[in-house]
Amino acid sequence: MKPNLNAAHRILFLNTLAFTICFACWTLNGVLVTYLVDNNIFNWNVVETGWLLGIPILTGSVMRLPLGILTDKYGGQKVFSILLLLCSIPLFLLYYAQSYWTYFLLSALFGMVGTSFAVGVAFTSAWYPKEWQGRALGIFGMGNAGAALTTFFAPTLLNFFSESDPENGWRTLPILYGVILIVIGLIFLFLVKNRKPEAQNKTLSQQLAPLSKMRVWRFGLYYFLVFGLFVAFSQWLLPYYVNVYKTSLILGGLLTSCFSLPSGVIRAFGGYLSDKFGARKVMYWVLYSSLIISALLMLPKMEILTPGKGVTAKKNGTVTAVEANRLIAGNDTVSIQPKPDIPESSSILPQSFSWQEVLVKQNDQVQKKQLLAQGVTLIKFEADLWVFTILVILIGIVWGVGKAAVYKHIPEYFPSEVGVVGGMVGLIGGLGGFIGPILFGYLLDFSGLWTSSWIFVFFVSAVSLFWMNHIIKKMTHREAPHIKDQIEIK
Repeated sequence: MKPNLNAAHRILFLNTLAFTICFACWTLNGVLVTYLVDNNIFNWNVVETGWLLGIPILTGSVMRLPLGILTDKYGGQKVFSILLLLCSIPLFLLYYAQSYWTYFLLSALFGMVGTSFAVGVAFTSAWYPKEWQGRALGIFGMGNAGAALTTFFAPTLLNFFSESDPENGWRTLPILYGVILIVIGLIFLFLVKNRKPEAQNKTLSQQLAPLSKMRVWRFGLYYFLVFGLFVAFSQWLLPYYVNVYKTSLILGGLLTSCFSLPSGVIRAFGGYLSDKFGARKVMYWVLYSSLIISALLMLPKMEILTPGKGVTAKKNGTVTAVEANRLIAGNDTVSIQPKPDIPESSSILPQSFSWQEVLVKQNDQVQKKQLLAQGVTLIKFEADLWVFTILVILIGIVWGVGKAAVYKHIPEYFPSEVGVVGGMVGLIGGLGGFIGPILFGYLLDFSGLWTSSWIFVFFVSAVSLFWMNHIIKKMTHREAPHIKDQIEIK
């Protein structure tokens, strides 16, 4: 039967809209908890704050697999409607939150909106033919831009709501989010037609059977990088900007939005590229680009003071004069390089400044080869804010393309199990969003370097590229020649 693309496009629009709103809710704590702590409304310590940032990401990730299974079984319209309506309840209840554990529990519950990705992927796939899967899922994935909506608008809304009531004005924001969820939920409940994949008379063990395929776990690793770390940096970049570049909370939120928004929007283009050139080629490009850009971002803002070229006595003698740019030892006049004027901020590239510091005084007796002036070299690198931001935007765009490339293959190789496979891949990726900020915090404590988070990105990119470029090629060569060209390499 020829697919009805007009109806499919309508469903895609509503799916993408719902996912955008859900993603905005999912990342709400990144702004809201930071605001509450910075304004001393709640006296939560660093550990408590870290858990509040991560718990919605955790529940929204872990529950993707069961919600994906339910979507395959009952259809996306039913599951999406119930999910949206139920997740509005804890957002309304946040109005009454007075304790840490109340806020923690409600955050865990509204974090379930993160499962909307697995629901939307399965529901979108059920409406589109194979040749449209990449573009459709890429467009749906643009809902990631919901994170940018929260980081861009939420700080301004919080300031507005708190003008008349600084202590409790913030409580209006989750109410607003809850109302929007109800509106979208009612639209799905009454105006959306349900559809589910064919041939769903399977037991639970049969539905979970695809998870034994190594291909699923490779997808999961790639998605951990391009989606999980995207979610992690959507939260981590705000304190990064504030601590490293001393930006204001609003400017830091704006710059973080510059990372989140393009990464979500470009996902549709990633779906188009995957349809046109194949996900294999696109993923190669994504992984190489991620490796190179993260290597550039690994360079920290730093000043390194190291020994430089010194001056030694050519023979025994007496120091008869010590001046700013020279000294006289015996019959020899030695040039001394004075300390230059070092600017407060250096150029975009690292700069090196060298000078010499005299170690002897007038009338001192010196021996041949004795050090008269020690050399000093200062390497100064400012890690320019705007260069850093451009690189961050670029890696976000690369990851946006990669998110579409990963999900291009799922409906092709698991057409009847998109929910369960997409749910597992989304679960692994979502866990990256949960553990990312926590891991970045430990790396920062251990190394003292904010750029240690980019070192981790470099490591994950390298492992993913190695797995794709070597292990999968070896597995391909072991396959029968007549089907070799049909085997996907991811």
